[in-house]
Amino acid sequence: MGGKETNDAISSAYDAFFLWSKLTAAERSRLLRKWYDLLIAHKEELGQLMTLEQGKPLKEALGEVNYGASFVEFFAEEAKRVYGDIIPATLGDRRLFVLKQPVGVVGAITPWNFPLAMITRKGVLNVVMGNAPEIGDALLSSTKVRKITFTGSTAVGKRLMAGAAGTVKRLSLELGGNAPCIVFDDADLDVAVKGSLAAKFRNAGQTCVCTNRLIVQEGIYDKFALAFSKAVQNLQVGDGFSEGVTQGPLINEAAVQKVESFVQDAISKGAKVLLGGKRHGLGMTFYEPTVLSDIKSEMLVSREEVFGPVAPLLRFKTEEEAILMANDTNAGLAAYIFTNNVQRSWRVTEALEYGLVGVNEGIISTEVAPFGGVKQSGLGREGSKYGIDEYLEMKYVCLGDMNRK
Repeated sequence: MGGKETNDAISSAYDAFFLWSKLTAAERSRLLRKWYDLLIAHKEELGQLMTLEQGKPLKEALGEVNYGASFVEFFAEEAKRVYGDIIPATLGDRRLFVLKQPVGVVGAITPWNFPLAMITRKGVLNVVMGNAPEIGDALLSSTKVRKITFTGSTAVGKRLMAGAAGTVKRLSLELGGNAPCIVFDDADLDVAVKGSLAAKFRNAGQTCVCTNRLIVQEGIYDKFALAFSKAVQNLQVGDGFSEGVTQGPLINEAAVQKVESFVQDAISKGAKVLLGGKRHGLGMTFYEPTVLSDIKSEMLVSREEVFGPVAPLLRFKTEEEAILMANDTNAGLAAYIFTNNVQRSWRVTEALEYGLVGVNEGIISTEVAPFGGVKQSGLGREGSKYGIDEYLEMKYVCLGDMNRK
């Protein structure tokens, strides 16, 4: 599909919006709940489709169906709780109200790495697939489209921001990350290894919230490097339908070449390969789970999002140094810390310039919490009661006394 089909879809959505928005919250809730029930009923088929398309292990794909469906279920319930407000008036003969109404037609652009979940975060839809530049241009230029929501790279997000300016569209952008994972000396080693492993290697490292930098305090660095490498060595790479497989292939050849270039850049600047560091023996786009040590801040793996199964280890001395290292990036989506010190967990959490922070936990996404970043990792939030506001407009109404002479 291209520009013509996109404009047809926009017109269809624009016409449908007037009927859909007239439905009561209870009616819309029932329809969304039916969608949720259908997703769960067809979970196995949907999971198999994702594994066939992308290669992620079937267990992860099934988990994504549950995760995506949970957003539909949550908003089916939340649809009945979109409340307005009554404001105390400054004049006795007036009444002031705030109404919340849907924003209108939304152009939603979703990525390949979570093909089901990234749709269900965004709501009622029809689908246009094909020539991405043509489709994007049509969405941006249409005055019928009131909002753009996008999950993907920061570079594309910036282009969408510029394109949306012409018609002053609202934007929700969930963009790239450079997630730090800080492991303090006082962390529980087993908890830190398990959490870091989950945060790094899910979906072969191809998620925007994957750990991109493991920042480890010098007192625990060697122990952590050894234990983490052993855990990574046990990851099973292969066909996503095979029992026990925890890592599939990367999405395409370009992704593998990017990972290779990042690893070679690190090695050329003094990094050591503790594990992996090359294409997997299975060939195609499989890459070995990799651990690198002696990483410096000037290396690409420290500065940019690798989006692959590569875990670079950086060393730090003090809490203040760790915070500076973690925040030394234009990205600000997810961050992780491992510590048994409650006071430290609060101090560091508040100091980190990120929209999401996991404390002693590597998997933190949930439909009931707001998902989104700061700095160049995006605008707005998805999920939770806060996410629904991204799709609403506030209307102020001033009602005068009709009997006033």
